[in-house]
Amino acid sequence: MWPFYLMALVAIVSTVRVVTNANPVHALLSLIVSLLAVAGMFLIVGAPFAGALEVIVYAGAIMVLFVFVVMMLNLGEQTVEQERKWLTSSAWAYPALMSFLIGLVLVWVLSSDYTQASLVMGTEMVGPKAVGQSLFTQYLLLVEVAAMLLLAALVAAFHLGKREPDAEEEKE
Repeated sequence: MWPFYLMALVAIVSTVRVVTNANPVHALLSLIVSLLAVAGMFLIVGAPFAGALEVIVYAGAIMVLFVFVVMMLNLGEQTVEQERKWLTSSAWAYPALMSFLIGLVLVWVLSSDYTQASLVMGTEMVGPKAVGQSLFTQYLLLVEVAAMLLLAALVAAFHLGKREPDAEEEKE
């Protein structure tokens, strides 16, 4: 039971740091740690597929999104010194501590008998087949609405990020 509560504490502390941090790079580091902690909680309650999706979709997609934002901003040489100031050891202290706690729980889970048939908190394992059947039967309308919202957000982001050809020619 203590691994779940430790992961929950890591998720709460990291999420609070995401909201209260003024620096977007530091907030992103805390957000990644928070998402990894939530994935660990899914693993502990018997939903390893949901935990894997959490890591792949959310943590992976957010990192790719951040790289694209940096690329779109087209940062020049003047930001190199600013990045050195932002990425000090104090910026990495909280995410490193929280990641260490996640690693501690992971080592405990892998070294204990948890990997056998006994679950820490869940009553049964939820696999990809059960998730797929739920998503495409009783939750089909919600899946389609979420897909339409994501498509609308993609179109809006494209139009907001698009530059006019005249503006590019004037800069040159």
